[in-house]
Amino acid sequence: MPLPAFDRRRLLAASGGLGAASLLAACSGGGDDPVQTEPDGKPFSFLDERSGEDVKLVAVPTTVVAFTGLAAALYDYGVEVAAVFGPTTLADGQPDLQAGRLPVEELTVLGNAWGEFDVEKYAELGPELIVSHYYEGFDLWFVPEDRLEEVESLAPGIGIEVSKPTIDQIIDRHAALAKALGADLNSTENAAAVERFGTAAGSVAAAVAEKPLKVLAVGAWPDGLYIANPPTFNVLAKSVELGVDVVVPENPDQNNYWELLSWENVDKYAADVIFLDTRTGNLSAEQLASDYPTWAALPAVAAGQVYGWNAEPVYSHVGGAIELERIAEGLTSGQAL
Repeated sequence: MPLPAFDRRRLLAASGGLGAASLLAACSGGGDDPVQTEPDGKPFSFLDERSGEDVKLVAVPTTVVAFTGLAAALYDYGVEVAAVFGPTTLADGQPDLQAGRLPVEELTVLGNAWGEFDVEKYAELGPELIVSHYYEGFDLWFVPEDRLEEVESLAPGIGIEVSKPTIDQIIDRHAALAKALGADLNSTENAAAVERFGTAAGSVAAAVAEKPLKVLAVGAWPDGLYIANPPTFNVLAKSVELGVDVVVPENPDQNNYWELLSWENVDKYAADVIFLDTRTGNLSAEQLASDYPTWAALPAVAAGQVYGWNAEPVYSHVGGAIELERIAEGLTSGQAL
């Protein structure tokens, strides 16, 4: 059964910031376009952050299955996986936001929604490794708990922690996994991604210096408007670090992620611009404008100053840059009200 809207949103939050220091920045430079190198018989070792122990294989695995969001980050670095599981395509066949730049029409998908995971199809692939995100209190993200033992009996699993580290650390871990799986982190394309990442952060800082606007970051569901708590969302935390004045909710939930406002009380916090969570399941700006009059009456909405943000970014330098660019664009376009 899919998690309730509120719980799922809370659990999909991540914390931290997008700073300049990164593993990839340290090892980037000139070179060829990113390619996945062929295994050369070298042993493979990578930390499973669920257990704190390394997963060791006699050779670099060639049949890797990954959670869609993690696969999208690997793809940005030049690594392709054998199959994915998790939100991959929408009802119309278009890529889900978490799929990033993955060629979804070419993917083998073991499950596209919470609770879906085709273990039989997974076994037929002959998997050598399964990788996913790891949230405290859960195991491999989007692997059904009642099938986890069976799944890991077929191939060892690695979880990358995404609920506590900063986004810099999370991106570094994804880059390190990509490297361990054969990615060329010194490629021209990957070096350009690092540069884009830094430029995007600079653009946010420059926009704030030009126009110090009040920002409200939200998610919208039929049961109400969710006000995001900046410290617990990596993109927002970095934006605050760069100088953005983001509303801090007075009464966040017990896990410190959101404050839920009824639709009658959505005007509790004043803001010049609003950033609306664009992940699947959220109400769109168009739906809100037509069906929720209290939303339409908000000054920022009436002024046309509503922009998108993604509470669950693709954890690559490209993915991080895209989210910061969206923040910078909104700040640049908005005006004080």
